[in-house]
Amino acid sequence: MAGARLRVLAWVVALAGFLTACTPTTGLPEAATEPVSTAAPSGTASAGLAVAEAGDAPTPPPAPATASTPGSSPAAEPTPAPQPFALNLYREGDFVPQYTFDWCVAASIQMAHNLIDDTGGSGWADRAQQSDLWEMARARSFDSFNGANPYGWAQVLTESGMGPYRVVSIPDYGEALRTAARAMAETGRPVGLVMWSGRHAWVMSGFESLGDPRQFADFSVTGIHVLDPLYPYGSTQWGPSPAPNSLLSPEQLATQFVIREPRRWSSGLPAGYLLVLPVAA
Repeated sequence: MAGARLRVLAWVVALAGFLTACTPTTGLPEAATEPVSTAAPSGTASAGLAVAEAGDAPTPPPAPATASTPGSSPAAEPTPAPQPFALNLYREGDFVPQYTFDWCVAASIQMAHNLIDDTGGSGWADRAQQSDLWEMARARSFDSFNGANPYGWAQVLTESGMGPYRVVSIPDYGEALRTAARAMAETGRPVGLVMWSGRHAWVMSGFESLGDPRQFADFSVTGIHVLDPLYPYGSTQWGPSPAPNSLLSPEQLATQFVIREPRRWSSGLPAGYLLVLPVAA
């Protein structure tokens, strides 16, 4: 009897354990209760996905590259290279010869008028007018061997409505050419060249350069258009007169455009290359 009760008790205990194992656990979701590993298995790729750890902020996508950042200066534009430049005031009929071997200043005044005047009216070329202009220039000159000097030349140009003009002396040859070209580019008027060390007058009617003088301070003059009122005679000492509107190289011009001799006529100007220069009004 005692053995029968023990067998019945053992059976009841076994049945209770079986029922407990088959009962669902309450309070958990239907998903697996084991934590999901975020690490890729050894030897496999993570398919390019970055998984954030709990509590980490999401990683923002990288900002696209931009050409400039706020506050930065824009890229500087490259400096343009000097280009060939040319200016020539000469038109057919502007040239006037000097009617005597003394009237070079008066003939140069007539040619300057013709180069400046673009109204289509009659040019200045009359012999009687050239004589009058010579007398005007002489009356406004001083210590000029009874002739006209550059001061009288500049004053008559100004009084005749072509000015203002002034006389300048520049010690450096290259700078003298740049000064003359720059004045022409800025005023649109010709330049007087005092030739033969102060003995003769030419007109610079145009030029060619590398670079526009109004844009490049270091431009270089490569050619000079000239009018010599003594053409076609020239000088046995200084050389032949170039034909009207000839384009001379700086080297060719330098054979006749030389520094003025201070003893030729007195002035307060230092020795140098003399220009009868147009200036802005």
